[in-house]
Amino acid sequence: MQLSHPYAFLNATASVIGKLKMSFISRGATTVAALMIFAALRPINSFSAETIKIGFAAPLTGALANFGKGQQNGALLAVEDINKIGLMVDGKRVVLELDSQDDAADPRTATQVAQRLVDDDVVAVVGHMLSGTSIAASKIYSEASVAEISPSATNPAFTTQGLKTTFRLVATDLQQGPALAEFAYQSLHAKTVAIVDDSTAYGKGLADQFEKSAKATGLTVISHDAVNEHTTDFRAILTTIKGERAGVIMYAGADATGGPFAKQAAQLAIRSKIIGGDGICSEKLPELAGPAVDNVTCSEAAMPVEKLPGGSAFLANFQKRFDEPIQLYAAQSYDAVHIIVDAMKRAKSVERAKLLAELPSTAYEGVIGPIKFKPNGDIQNSVVSLYSYKNGKKLFLEKLKN
Repeated sequence: MQLSHPYAFLNATASVIGKLKMSFISRGATTVAALMIFAALRPINSFSAETIKIGFAAPLTGALANFGKGQQNGALLAVEDINKIGLMVDGKRVVLELDSQDDAADPRTATQVAQRLVDDDVVAVVGHMLSGTSIAASKIYSEASVAEISPSATNPAFTTQGLKTTFRLVATDLQQGPALAEFAYQSLHAKTVAIVDDSTAYGKGLADQFEKSAKATGLTVISHDAVNEHTTDFRAILTTIKGERAGVIMYAGADATGGPFAKQAAQLAIRSKIIGGDGICSEKLPELAGPAVDNVTCSEAAMPVEKLPGGSAFLANFQKRFDEPIQLYAAQSYDAVHIIVDAMKRAKSVERAKLLAELPSTAYEGVIGPIKFKPNGDIQNSVVSLYSYKNGKKLFLEKLKN
């Protein structure tokens, strides 16, 4: 039987149920029979929804898992909020699912994760967290027309590869490095600096930008040493730096190594102020550095959440859902999911390529404020902010650069 109009189907169903009602009435099964027949005959997809996967990639195990899980929670909260409200794309109901993958903070693993997400048919990816993993994965996403929105990668190279799939929601090291150098020279009145980086794409990239700017501002760079991302014993390098009597020490790496670095500097009675980027600028640093954390000043490639336009509401929502403090750039992960959904709506499609085509024209009001992208995928109106620690508490100092 072919029905040319949906209401014709309902009329036919009612007719069948009416006839069955008479035949079943003597058995007292009218209601049961009607419900069974209606359930069997109603259109299968009348209440169905299409499940769409959004990928997420970050280190969810290892030394940087606190950052990765915080960003994962930000993305998950966005997915849950959108599903609660209900999402319609081109008149069709869509349910979001977050496909989370652990890239272990390793570029090689990141490429495997990227291929896995592509094979999982994700429409876009929130991630990766680190510059090295974001850059390593980017070509795989590009070949599959999968948008990659990093909440936190700061190395400029991420968005200067000529790819149309890379976007970021934070400032780059082209801003963060100079801001730290200016602070060291103008606010700390330093004349000399010793630099140590962890040899990652993030650490080396930030250190190189800092060194270039430091020299331009008038600072003398006494030394630039490299360790690796797993180094925990810095005493040899720190002993040399102590002999150099650097006015400031710049450490470019993550909190997992930055904490021991600051602690060992204090143990060697080094009084030089330690400065660093967003990798060390965490709520966990006091635990890792102990009392030595009070000698650390660090930057973030964004404004603090509590000072963002939608920050207070987001903080309350996040803490209610996860019962834990917010981690660095969780708000950016939250907004990244909403930006993807906004592009879906404007494209009137959940196809990767069509969604991707809409991202460059994004004009979205998020938790972090108005979001628009430059032609290369960098966020417009980026900000660098500065923090210190006092009695083990992280404190916002000032906004450094727009």
